[in-house]
Amino acid sequence: MTEFAWLLLLLLPVAAGSGWLAGRRGGERRGGARVSRLSNTYFRGLNYLLNEQQDKAIEVFLQIAAVDKDTVETQFALGHLFRRRGEVDRAIRLHQSLVAREGLNDEQKTRAVLALGEDYMRAGLLDRAETLFTDLVRMGVLAPQALRHLISIYQAERDWGKAIEHARQFEAASGEPMGKLVAQFHCELAEKARLAGDLDEARRHLARAYEADSHSVRAGLAEGQLELAAGNDAAAIRAFERVARHDIEFLPDLLEPLLRCYERRGDSARARGFLMEMIEHYPGVSPVLALTRLLERDEGQGAALEFLSRQLRLRPSVRGEAEYIDLSLRDGEADPADTLRTLKQITDQLVVRTPGYRCQRCGFSARAHHWQCPGCKSWGSIKPVHGAVSE
Repeated sequence: MTEFAWLLLLLLPVAAGSGWLAGRRGGERRGGARVSRLSNTYFRGLNYLLNEQQDKAIEVFLQIAAVDKDTVETQFALGHLFRRRGEVDRAIRLHQSLVAREGLNDEQKTRAVLALGEDYMRAGLLDRAETLFTDLVRMGVLAPQALRHLISIYQAERDWGKAIEHARQFEAASGEPMGKLVAQFHCELAEKARLAGDLDEARRHLARAYEADSHSVRAGLAEGQLELAAGNDAAAIRAFERVARHDIEFLPDLLEPLLRCYERRGDSARARGFLMEMIEHYPGVSPVLALTRLLERDEGQGAALEFLSRQLRLRPSVRGEAEYIDLSLRDGEADPADTLRTLKQITDQLVVRTPGYRCQRCGFSARAHHWQCPGCKSWGSIKPVHGAVSE
């Protein structure tokens, strides 16, 4: 939502309330005239907004806020808008005046303190914001919102211990699960301990990361690298395989160190079994290329070429095609005509499967041209794709 739309949404009910109040007090000459003037001023400010004259609109609403004690909601709206526009100093002054203002109820006072803390965060005054939010948490007022801001502050300060503590408090106060975030914080502490050479402490934090998020990809990758560096190949293999089965999209990141572990243990059978399992589930070509190299080493170039050509017909890939060419050049017995026919089939599949057009606004891809994008409905935004297999 734009700043204009957001402010309009907040101020329309205020203007409507002013009109209702004016009608209700119609019989009271002096009060009615005053409320009528207030209502007219609100509508004048709204008219500025409708004409996208935000600066004039803000000045009108500031004048109203200065002379009318019943405009707290307007001041909150203006303070939020100032912060969104980057006018943090104005937002701070406005919210400070609200905090110091007499006559506000407890709910309004705490909202003002929370808003002031958000201003301080935007201004980079994290120590002041932390003090305000900590006071709100201690009083049990607006605890979830204040805790969420404190978590952001401790992340910015890289104080992972406090971030974990307050994330747990937020989970208890709001009911929102925070395990995945807590796991990330423990991984940060594990990395810090690893760099300091304290591997036992690193392992303890990784264990706590698993407690918080049993499927933590980052913890699994960190554990695998930690055990690999320590020479514990069996433990590294278990960690890397677990990551791949929890989130196969990270397979390219772990494949090289995992294959190194298999090789050092001389466990080619397990390596092949794992790669075949990944080929069944992973749409990319990385496990295919890895298994091709194993086959070339164990069974020769002919077996590797046959396997790779069969796989590339099912999942054509530029990387795979390049590997096929290299392997064919190394194989002195390869039939050049068969090699060219296979390359032609792979290239034809690449051309067919590659989208020829893409929307410049939303990224929608298509093989045929559309004047109106089916994704974002914009006109004239779909254009030809230029690349290795495109025009």
